[in-house]
Amino acid sequence: MDIPNIAIIMSTTRTGRFCDRPANWISDLADARDDMRTELIDLRDYPMPFFDEPASNAWVPSRDEVALRWQRKVAEFDGYIFVTAEYNRSPPAVLKNALDYAYPEWNRKPMACLGYGSVGAARSIEQLRLIAVELQMAPTRTGVHIQGGEFFEALQNGKDLNAIPYIADNAVTMLDELVWWTMALRSARI
Repeated sequence: MDIPNIAIIMSTTRTGRFCDRPANWISDLADARDDMRTELIDLRDYPMPFFDEPASNAWVPSRDEVALRWQRKVAEFDGYIFVTAEYNRSPPAVLKNALDYAYPEWNRKPMACLGYGSVGAARSIEQLRLIAVELQMAPTRTGVHIQGGEFFEALQNGKDLNAIPYIADNAVTMLDELVWWTMALRSARI
């Protein structure tokens, strides 16, 4: 079996977002391994309207051309890493919208989360895990949370993410779990 193909989904689209830095950081860590390949996916490249379909694409094919392109992209991957902020205790609306525009493409695949913000996007990630279960995905136990003063130092002063002592170990554990679940679920889907 070939190595898993993992999408790193950049979950915000705002101007001046912080998302690019942790997305590139986790991509570099993952790409240094020999047990997965990754691709950065930017939701800016998939400007879908707020969900405006008759039903989920599990039941009715989508009509929106960008949504169809998004579904084809999501289907290419064996697993996912969501790099997310926390907006008012939840994931960014653009991410929730993107999740809603696909359904069978997510099914029986694992997902992991890297969050950032004052509490490391812990509440956003908790909601993403609940959404993932509804989409028949398997969330990893371990995530990466860039939080508190470390986050603000990185955001405002450009602190190197490699200088944050706790996140590299969490990232390795998260990636290990993601690979394990990816292989187990991919084998079961065959």
